[in-house]
Amino acid sequence: MMDRRFFSLGVGALMLSACGSNNVATPGTNPRVQPVPNAGWDAWVDGFKARATAQGISQSTINTAFRGAGYLPVVIERDRNQTEFKRTLEDYLAIAASDERIATGKDMLRRYRTLLTQLEGRYGVPPQIVVAIWGLESRYGARRGDIPVISALSTLAYDGRRGEFFEKQLVAALKILQNGDTTPANMTGSWAGAMGHTQFIPTSYLAYAVDFTGDGRRDIWSDDPTDALASAAAYLQRSGWVRGQTWGGEVGSAAARSATPVSIIQPQKPGPQFAVFKNFSVIKRYNNSDSYALGVGHLADRIAGGGPLKTPFGPDANGLTLNDRKELQTRLTRAGYDTGGADGVIGSKSKAAISNYQQDNGLTVTGEPSSALLQRLRG
Repeated sequence: MMDRRFFSLGVGALMLSACGSNNVATPGTNPRVQPVPNAGWDAWVDGFKARATAQGISQSTINTAFRGAGYLPVVIERDRNQTEFKRTLEDYLAIAASDERIATGKDMLRRYRTLLTQLEGRYGVPPQIVVAIWGLESRYGARRGDIPVISALSTLAYDGRRGEFFEKQLVAALKILQNGDTTPANMTGSWAGAMGHTQFIPTSYLAYAVDFTGDGRRDIWSDDPTDALASAAAYLQRSGWVRGQTWGGEVGSAAARSATPVSIIQPQKPGPQFAVFKNFSVIKRYNNSDSYALGVGHLADRIAGGGPLKTPFGPDANGLTLNDRKELQTRLTRAGYDTGGADGVIGSKSKAAISNYQQDNGLTVTGEPSSALLQRLRG
């Protein structure tokens, strides 16, 4: 959805993968996000300041916001090198509802039970749904982003590839600062300006963020996730969340029979079918992707104590099931070739591990998993 974020699932929400780069850090400590001199950016900012003033931004806000800001080459690098790919639903769910993410989600559900119950009372959104969004967006706050938002947005607006969009976000960010919700030093996020525990872009923050703590600030950046979780619940409520209704469920499950479905979907064949209700579409307002909404729904169900999907997806193009791929990763790691985990998703680290194993053992180097490779590792 262009309202909350401009990027697609494969780029934005899959910062939920193990190789995500939006780690929490003290602003300015990452040498790759230090600004560099750029005369073109300087000139663009001079022109922008007049446009911002015309939209109600005070000179003092502008001066404070741009003090220390600068052109960030790393932001352009990431914008230019967005990998265009589509994960299978099986791989996506393996990441979104990994054992680690489920366990941490259950812990967060217990830890913030009182708050989440209050949010459900006010906004009608079940605790597990709020926690699942938190888990997918920032790994429960562990990856909120360490890039100064004013620098990132001004760099992207100056660059011009989506200049109008990013200038709109930059003006919104200045309004947030002018309102006193945070400071330029604390306003950090992803390379594209998505901020806080629930990764709101500035325009969505202005439209939906709430001050649930009552301290006068809508603080989605704080270590305390209260305002961020409340803002996510408010976002869903205002997007049409139906109180007392689930998102849907795997066809044949009790959840799938709990209401009249809007539709039956099967994103991957062979694989499970899902009966989805209106709240499924509401989740998609947060990120307009069936895989994302299924990831939130399935993770929420697992956090709440539900079991795994019953219908298998079947072998992949290499003839390997998810369990086969997990075994392959486990055996490679035991052999000294680190795959970065055993989630069954063959990403860059797994392919590098396969390539290194093949090279060290005199095999043709392909970097691809196979039944023959698995048999060799077993044997």
